[in-house]
Amino acid sequence: MKNRQTIKILIKWLWHNSKGARKQAMLNTAVGLIDVVCQLLWVLACKHAIDIATDNASGSPVTTGIAIASLMLIEILARGVNRWINSILGVKASNRMRLGIFSRLLRSEWLYLQKHHTGDLINRLEGDVSSITLLITETIPAVIVVMAQLLGAFLLLFFMNRMLAVTILFILPVCLIVSRIYVKRMRNYNRQVRDSDSRIQSVLQESLQHKALIKALEQNRSTEEQLTRLQDNLHQQVRSRTKFSIGAFTFIQLGFATGYLTAFLWGVSGLAAGTITFGTLSAFLQLVGLIQRPTMDLSRYVPGMVSALTSAERLNELEEIPEEQQGEAEMVDGIAGVRFNNVEFSYEEAGRTILKNFSFDFPPNSSTAIIGETGAGKTTLIRLLVALVHPKSGNIEIYNDRESVVSSPLTRCNFVYIPQGNSLVSGTIRDNLLMGNPEATEEMMRKALHIACADYVFELPQGMDTELSEQGGGLSEGQAQRIAVARSILRPGSIMILDEVTSALDEETEKEMLRRLTSNNTGKTLIFVTHRPAIMQYCNQVLKIGEKQNEGA
Repeated sequence: MKNRQTIKILIKWLWHNSKGARKQAMLNTAVGLIDVVCQLLWVLACKHAIDIATDNASGSPVTTGIAIASLMLIEILARGVNRWINSILGVKASNRMRLGIFSRLLRSEWLYLQKHHTGDLINRLEGDVSSITLLITETIPAVIVVMAQLLGAFLLLFFMNRMLAVTILFILPVCLIVSRIYVKRMRNYNRQVRDSDSRIQSVLQESLQHKALIKALEQNRSTEEQLTRLQDNLHQQVRSRTKFSIGAFTFIQLGFATGYLTAFLWGVSGLAAGTITFGTLSAFLQLVGLIQRPTMDLSRYVPGMVSALTSAERLNELEEIPEEQQGEAEMVDGIAGVRFNNVEFSYEEAGRTILKNFSFDFPPNSSTAIIGETGAGKTTLIRLLVALVHPKSGNIEIYNDRESVVSSPLTRCNFVYIPQGNSLVSGTIRDNLLMGNPEATEEMMRKALHIACADYVFELPQGMDTELSEQGGGLSEGQAQRIAVARSILRPGSIMILDEVTSALDEETEKEMLRRLTSNNTGKTLIFVTHRPAIMQYCNQVLKIGEKQNEGA
């Protein structure tokens, strides 16, 4: 019962997420049905042509030949149209579904999304979306067409010889029983394979992302061994799935061969007894083929359908992640400040309170240094500021002397966050700057680079049009940090959170950047999260995060 309920939920999910693919599915179905009609007419036309040739029917061979040639041409055109639909509309449908799920992930609650590895998410967006798109746009239409072909061929065979049609029909219940067992077992096999594939994707993605660390720690061999173990496990799972699939498919093929042999012997005995014509025998064999081939096609489509249901289950899990509050952004005009009012926060998994009765004010246009031991709660404070996580009690307000709003994902527009490390992306320096503000002018970008002590950009041969590789490759860590600071200055938000942004700078450059940032040139409220004491002298106030301060700083 639980399994049936799960399948109903997945079918409902598939229907909801098939909006962008329904047009292709309907076109494929229509073209396939045209092909089925042509095949059935082909059988009758061939029978009639053979009967004319053997003097068992009257008619014009030329007219019959033209009809057969016309049917052949229509079939060729229909299959060409089908390939065109799958090639052109298939990519569009896949892209639309992938974009929809990707957008949903971007709107999801950060804390819940963190439970999924990035490699696993990529695997689901690529492999699972492709599997489902194939199911909706090609497999389901093909199944409908096959069922229509099966019904049409059976009715035509029944009209020509009822006993033979009923005999062939006895094979189908056996196939249905086998397929029921097959689907249940294959769902388990496919789930194991897809999960193993995701784990491999995660290792690959993480290893390549941290390739420098792996080299520095000389972990090449252990990383290769880890990947080998996962690949061996996947290999064993695929072997088990393939053995089961081949066994079930062989059993079904034996049934089909028995049916075809029955039709052949039946026809030969009828031809010998003079009860049927050679044209009728030819029609029998073609119709039996049109009945058995669709049934074999169904058995071939079953693995893909089971795999797609597994993929739907995996993607449905992502949609169960709670979504962040959606709506119009709440931007506070001018320069804003942030105030914590008796905030309490804890991570459910950690089992301890990170902040308790925490109150603190970051006034508009102020500069604050946040210091504290590792694990004291500095990172949590950042996540609360940008509404990645939410207080268990108390509230956080963004305010100025004219208005005040309670912190939420909608107030994130008031913040500019510069994380630790290299946060640049591939593209030009200009592309990276425009991420902060797509409307930024040349003058605005030059000013931001100057404030961030990134004047070295103007000395590069291509200037702001210098191409950067992944994570700002081609620049030193300190140069990349300064461009990230310039990008944040361009962003409209008036509260800037700088997390260890001077960690890769030399002492002189650090002092000069801090001087420029805190000399009111930026028009922003500055919040420095740091371990470096030198930053404190450039700030109006210092917040020390620790147990005592958490009781009411």
